[in-house]
This record gives sequence, C-alpha cells and structure tokens, in this order.
Amino acid sequence: MTDIDTLDALLRRRHSCRAFRPDPVPDATIARIVETAGRVPSWCNAQPWEVDVTLPPETARLRDALFAHAGTAPAQPDIPFPVRYAGVYKQRRSACGWALYDAVGVKKGDRAASAHQMRENFRLFGAPHFALVTTETDLGAYGVLDCGAFVTAFTLAAEALGVASIPQAAVAAHAPILRDWFALPDSRQVVCGISFGRADRDHPANAFRTSRAPLGEILRWHG
Repeated sequence: MTDIDTLDALLRRRHSCRAFRPDPVPDATIARIVETAGRVPSWCNAQPWEVDVTLPPETARLRDALFAHAGTAPAQPDIPFPVRYAGVYKQRRSACGWALYDAVGVKKGDRAASAHQMRENFRLFGAPHFALVTTETDLGAYGVLDCGAFVTAFTLAAEALGVASIPQAAVAAHAPILRDWFALPDSRQVVCGISFGRADRDHPANAFRTSRAPLGEILRWHG
C-alpha cells in the first residue's frame, strides 16, 4: 500500500464517534496522538494550538458540570458560529443530521427526541477523555485555521492508533465554563473540544457514515 492509499484509508475509516466505551486510553497513546498532530503546518510556524486533556475521573466531573451548565446558560462562544447554512451547505448539514436521527430512532418532527440527542454533546458521548483545543487570540483567523489543521491531524492520528474521536463545536458554545474549568488565560480562545476513546461499536449512533461531495463540486481547473 502506498502512502496516499494509507492516508485515504484513514480518512475513509475515520468517523465522528457518538458513543464510547468507558475504558481509558493509555497516556502514552494520547501523547503520541498529540505529538503527531503537532506536525501539521501552521502560519509562520506559530503552532498556536494548546491542548488540555482530561483523564477519566476528571472527564466525569467535567461531563456533569458541562451538562448542567448547558441546560440553563446561553451560548457564549469565543469564536462566532456560522451566521447561517444555505444552499448546498444546508443540504449537507441536514443530510448528516437526519442520518444520525434515523440511526438512533428519532422520528421527523420529534423535537424532544432530537433535543435529547443534541444534549449528548454535553455528556461528551460517554467518552473517557476530552481534549480542549485553544488558540492565541492575537493570531486571529489564522490561528483558528491552524487549529483546524491540528484537529484534523489529531483525529487521523487517533484513528491510526485505534482510538475513536469526535470534534465538538457544541461545547465551544459554552466557552466561559471551559475557560474557568481549565483556568485559561484571557489571551486564549476556545476553538473546539474533542471527545475520544474506544468506540462502542454496538451503539446505533455509530451505525451511519456521512457522504462526501463529488470532485466536480469542489475542484475547478484553470488554464
């Protein structure tokens, strides 16, 4: 298998895991994931990402606190969320959401059940570990962009080591509690969280996969 085949296989195999087993990932494996992810390129080699990782007892405490907080507090992300999803972006978002709901038995129009599934974000989907990814505020959009590359590399490195993961923007909507929990300085912005661990292969939430746009929708030739 060539290097490009290996990369393609990892990208195809990786998925956003929404149900985890409780058993922890060894510290050395976590360190290897973060170290490998840190090899991605960044603007002026600034490497703006910093990562706070919880071990199972702390993950459980954070899960309880985050779930309670998200049930009553308004969203306050450090980085503005999308203004809207329109056109093909709305179509892709909807297709992903309905594939998840279909997998877990949520019927169209059942707002209570869909809200319950959404709140599983704040239970971290039962993951034994949580990684908070932050960037330096002064680096602006380019720091956020660099962290996006880091998150992608993190999920691929994890997949290569048999560790499932899911990047979570939902938790970033509650940046204040995360800032306090991890004692972040004012100079850091919350980008996203990543819940990770061993996948519960039998859970229906892990039974579907999202599609990808065909090449013709994303590639334009010139010349």
